[in-house]
Amino acid sequence: MKYLITFCLSLFATGMLCAQPKTKKAVYIIIDGIPADVIEKLNPVHMNEIAKAGGYAHAMVGGEKNGYSQTPTISAVGYNSILTGTWVNKHNVWDNDIKDPNYNYKSIFRILKEDYPEKKTGIFSSWTDNRTRLVGDGLAATGNIHFDYKFDGLELDTVNYPQDAEREFMHKIDAKVAATAASTIKTNAPDLSWVYLEYTDDMGHKYGDSPQFYKAINYADDYVGQIWQAIQYREKNFNEDWLIIITTDHGRTAETGKDHGGQSDRERAGWIFTNAKNLNGYFKNNQASIVDIFPTIARFMNLQIPLETARELDGVPLIGELSLTNAAAQYKDDTITVEWKASVKEGSVKIWASSTNNYKEGGEDKFELLKTVPLADEKAILNVKNMPSSFYKLFLQGPGNNLSCWIVLNNKTAGKTN
Repeated sequence: MKYLITFCLSLFATGMLCAQPKTKKAVYIIIDGIPADVIEKLNPVHMNEIAKAGGYAHAMVGGEKNGYSQTPTISAVGYNSILTGTWVNKHNVWDNDIKDPNYNYKSIFRILKEDYPEKKTGIFSSWTDNRTRLVGDGLAATGNIHFDYKFDGLELDTVNYPQDAEREFMHKIDAKVAATAASTIKTNAPDLSWVYLEYTDDMGHKYGDSPQFYKAINYADDYVGQIWQAIQYREKNFNEDWLIIITTDHGRTAETGKDHGGQSDRERAGWIFTNAKNLNGYFKNNQASIVDIFPTIARFMNLQIPLETARELDGVPLIGELSLTNAAAQYKDDTITVEWKASVKEGSVKIWASSTNNYKEGGEDKFELLKTVPLADEKAILNVKNMPSSFYKLFLQGPGNNLSCWIVLNNKTAGKTN
């Protein structure tokens, strides 16, 4: 350190300064209920500008269709999949009632605060439940996490936002939410923020695929533009490096576009716009899902995800190098066959297994290393005669990333988690 200081002072004397690492900051925006075909048809100006700096790709919602992780294409369910990097079989939010979230599956905000308590968080939302029940602001079960900047609850303010049949009040609320988010980012720059916009889903339910729905999406694009301008201001005037991700929680039915919740292709058709510079092939080949947002933010911000949490994540980072993707497993006669797609040919993958799910209750699962094989093999056969069970968790550890995969025999499904 002494030599570095001396070197920097020498450079300062000659008119040069040692460059300080840029502070990593991230914001993700959920625009409710827009299928991929509609966002592509409308070609939104500001989101496309962001994609020019990074990229655009499809991002599946709904978990593995007909598998153990199949997830309802419902709003709060999708929000929590993004928050926790897991599907509904883990986070346990099955609908908008949010009856019993499993807070053992930590949100990205909790991971940030546990790793960097001094960093600031923000949430800007039309729906108070996003903060109080999904993230669990101030709850003992979430480690008493608190947002440093919060702006929500306007849907409860019927004086300033009287509710009308055309849902115009929600249009006004979204505008205020976005303006506050942009202002807070420009002035205070929280390290990690979530912005939620609802009006698009309201128009989808009321009018389906329609001019009203498309107009609402264009409004949302303008709001994204405000936030993007605030980010550009921060990057220009401060030593900061920002990641922005814009996504949706679910698509809509093909027949009218008014509904969602099922597993049709259009209901599962999500998307991502981002300014990320080092997007990997997994993203560029349209293989992403919304559970990939959590590990992407974590990698960008250099967060240390605890091993017990990493074993539960269902997503992979969309930036940087990946070793393996697309894990799938099958069980037959005391043997598990696990397969994956190797993104690189060098190195090996460690395959761990547990036959318990104590993590669900806040406990610890004992994982046993069953085999280490070359990545390039893309397949391993595991003998589990000595661990008889109707349930197995598999954890594949590669040099660039990890994958998780379950086998659930009681419903005759074997899992695939990207």
